[in-house]
Amino acid sequence: MQVNILEAKTNLSSMVRMLETGKEDRIIIARYGKPVVKMVPYNDVPVSKRIGVAKGKLKSPKDLDQYNDEVAALFGGGL
Repeated sequence: MQVNILEAKTNLSSMVRMLETGKEDRIIIARYGKPVVKMVPYNDVPVSKRIGVAKGKLKSPKDLDQYNDEVAALFGGGL
């Protein structure tokens, strides 16, 4: 994928996500249509190692969902 500098500035977060998730293996940033920078994933810390790092460490109360209907009604919806 090749983008111009303005597009890279505007969409940096989504481009980083594409590299992290493997949707893109590299992104070329161009100035006036001429490639000047190549972004590639930093592979020392695989995404799979970072996702779920807090799994099992957080607990939610059993009655967490008891007010869902009331909250939805406040926002004009219902379950």
